[in-house]
Amino acid sequence: MSGSLFDDLDDPGDDPAADRPAPGRSRRSRAPLAVRMRPRTLDEVVGQQHLLRPGSPLRVLAGEDRGPAGPSSIILWGPPGTGKTTLAHVIARGVSRTFVELSAITAGVKDVRKVMDEALTDRDLHGRTTVLFLDEIHRFTKAQQDALLPGVENRWVVLVAATTENPSFSVVSPLLSRSLLLSLQPLERADIAGLLDRAVTDPRGLAGAVQLSPEAREHLLDLCGGDARKALTSLEAAAGVALSEHGTAQEPAPDEGPGAPPLITREHAEEALDRAAVRYDRNGDQHYDVVSAFIKSIRGSDVDAAMHYLARMIEAGEDPRFIARRLIISAAEDIGTADPTALQAAVAAAQAVQLIGMPEGRIPLAQAVAHLATAPKSNAAYTAIDAAIADVRAGRAGPVPPHLRDAHYPGAGQLGHGRGYVYTHDEPTGVATQQYPPDELVGTDYYRPADRGRERQIAERLQILRGIVRGQG
Repeated sequence: MSGSLFDDLDDPGDDPAADRPAPGRSRRSRAPLAVRMRPRTLDEVVGQQHLLRPGSPLRVLAGEDRGPAGPSSIILWGPPGTGKTTLAHVIARGVSRTFVELSAITAGVKDVRKVMDEALTDRDLHGRTTVLFLDEIHRFTKAQQDALLPGVENRWVVLVAATTENPSFSVVSPLLSRSLLLSLQPLERADIAGLLDRAVTDPRGLAGAVQLSPEAREHLLDLCGGDARKALTSLEAAAGVALSEHGTAQEPAPDEGPGAPPLITREHAEEALDRAAVRYDRNGDQHYDVVSAFIKSIRGSDVDAAMHYLARMIEAGEDPRFIARRLIISAAEDIGTADPTALQAAVAAAQAVQLIGMPEGRIPLAQAVAHLATAPKSNAAYTAIDAAIADVRAGRAGPVPPHLRDAHYPGAGQLGHGRGYVYTHDEPTGVATQQYPPDELVGTDYYRPADRGRERQIAERLQILRGIVRGQG
């Protein structure tokens, strides 16, 4: 597990000429382009500059800076392709380090304990620090994570753990408290653009075997979704297409001079990458963040933003029934009686999705989103029930007034149940003056209509109704 990570890749700085053959011609080129272009020092890392300031934990861990304390265990949290594995491999190059890599997919408690035993031996006998890189730590069970605690707490190992999921939900609290949580941000477009340009010319990359057209470059940047690995992988695939066509062409393309490297065109890039990467994890932060933005956009009456988030969920493969359920909740919570047809539209969309499935189900979902986002908004019904529940929980739930109690069973009349009840339909106005709530809640207003949509008319009618019922009219 240790020391073998770079055995198949010599230090690229040792012999630059060895990298000059075109892709597929050298031993080193068997590694993917994203691996060959992996930074060797923290200064070569693109993005994440907020974590790479002088004296930062990462620089101390990489051995570039020396702080007053020893290196700290860290948890790297961020989207795919933002450099978590890259940072771990840079750290692995530090002097007096033993680097061990485990994957939470294949490793178990036995593997973790073996690493801890070997790390303790290396520390006590050889004075070497063991850096344990644990990829996808969120896949470790609680028992497996607990097995890491003695080694991390006593610094037998310095843990570098990577995860794409929020550690607050996926990592046990004792391990979180013993580690530094470092959040990686999605790479900026300029960062990935520079990485693509470097990969085209760098001896470790494509070594000038191809040229990258501005149109192809923009296409890769548009669709990689801030994922450096995806951008480099797509560049490599596009280069393969261009090299293949160049090898079968009788004459150079118009944009290529005699003997010039083949040009990667937009068509080559489109063949390599025809759909944008969607950052979305149906069980993680993106699931909750995107649906939160979706509902808030509907609530805020921004139909265009709501459509965008709907599209992101659909493209990421979100369960359309989940989307439909959220629309039903939104219709009742944020629109209510300001537009009573909104709930009908949401329920109809949910039923339509059940009947026709996807991809056609996107159409009734979009119709419901448009209806809800453009509808007048009121949370009066929502706040009314929550206020009533709060009173009930606080003990404000007095006896039901006798005239409203059930009078249908034998003996109810002797108890006075139903005595004095006024039957509404016998009243000329269809509304009777009588007490309905328990004594301590007489005069309490829970439902307060908004001055929007249909609730404007409801508010006017409600004032009249309350006046009659409470004998104030």
